Amino acid sequence: MVLSPRFSVRAVSLAVAAVSASLSMPTSASMGNLGTSYGVMPVDVATAQSLSMFNEQVSATYYNPAALTKDPRGELTAGILHSEQELRSDNPNASGDIVSDSPSQHVLIGMKTNLGSLTRFGHPIYLGFIAGVEKYGKEMLAFSSETSESGQFLQYGKEPLFLNIGGATPIWRGISAGASVRVTLEATANLDAVSTLGGETSRERLAVNAEPSLKTILGTNIDLGSTFCPESDCFLNGWETALTYRTKSSASTTVDSNIIVTQTIPDPGLSLAVTTIDSFQPETIAIGTQYSGDGWRIGGSIEQQNWSELEDEFSGDSIKDQGSVASGNRIGFDDILIPRLGAEYQLNKNFAVRGGVAYEESPLKTTRNPELNYLDTDKLVVGLGISATYDRTRLLAYPVRLDLGYQYQQLQERDFTVVDYDGDETSVTADGDIHVFSGSITLKF
Repeated sequence: MVLSPRFSVRAVSLAVAAVSASLSMPTSASMGNLGTSYGVMPVDVATAQSLSMFNEQVSATYYNPAALTKDPRGELTAGILHSEQELRSDNPNASGDIVSDSPSQHVLIGMKTNLGSLTRFGHPIYLGFIAGVEKYGKEMLAFSSETSESGQFLQYGKEPLFLNIGGATPIWRGISAGASVRVTLEATANLDAVSTLGGETSRERLAVNAEPSLKTILGTNIDLGSTFCPESDCFLNGWETALTYRTKSSASTTVDSNIIVTQTIPDPGLSLAVTTIDSFQPETIAIGTQYSGDGWRIGGSIEQQNWSELEDEFSGDSIKDQGSVASGNRIGFDDILIPRLGAEYQLNKNFAVRGGVAYEESPLKTTRNPELNYLDTDKLVVGLGISATYDRTRLLAYPVRLDLGYQYQQLQERDFTVVDYDGDETSVTADGDIHVFSGSITLKF
């Protein structure tokens, strides 16, 4: 297991740099994640997450666990996601206007099965999980946390480990309920070493530990026609509604180190303690509805994300260090509402197309955040996608489904005041463009 917080201490910098070099990795932290920033599977990417609450694939464990009941068959899905981003800030003091252009690359795997056969009751109980790892499976825990004097974007970075596990069951006449947990890690590291002023270390001791933290996701799905008109046709046939709740979650790292520098800092040495957040997902409440016709469906959702809770998380962060900032100058966040709208059309029995649109306001309330200098803007999200079902398989019992999704995010221009470490202020304008490509293959069983 590799722990990778990037931190610096001006005192005894040579000694600490020599010891901490083994812990550093050049990646950026993110206050968003795969599910909220882009979409987990191609259907979520292509519809701008507008139909995700009704998606019966394994990504339902994140968006709405109750939707696992929509298809009684088991499922095995493998997918990839690649995001190309160009995040800009026209800072006259910088060598260029591109703040970040590193891609985000995920490999995903998920499975769903019915455990009802394990009991004597025969009542269906669906279990599902989905896991995603950054850089196509090469990075699981890499991140960094840092201050900046030129500007850094709030929501776009790397959160390598994405893991959800959940289950669902039908309750009564078209009503299903489900629950899942999002798994994040609370990592700790203890470092002891003796160093010379030249950076040569001896008697090093490093202990790393990571404990899982489980955050709840609840969901319910209601087929209005089956619930209120079970034996007759009525105007509610074809209508579905869903409600989900996700608790806030964050991953953090704590590093405790003790450095003895020969002839400079004697025993017991210099103790350094760093605690930092490397990702945060807000408490989220969402309600959605869709109408399904003959070979088509249209739907949407309203999502409330409570970002104001991030202010309390930052107050205990040693690197972002908002606890020592005057209350009037601390970074601030707003709770936001995100509307989403999408549609899907079945061209024939083998091909379907879909699309979606969403508008996301920025949760970052303050535009002047000394040292942190976070940048974040409103964004317009548009997605398109296609599915192909191959039903002439010689060996498999069910058809094979291929999904492709594309998403474009346009970050709207927004003005900020960047403050460097000397207190000098510069007016900048942030914007950006993001292109997301996603594909998956699904086997039923």
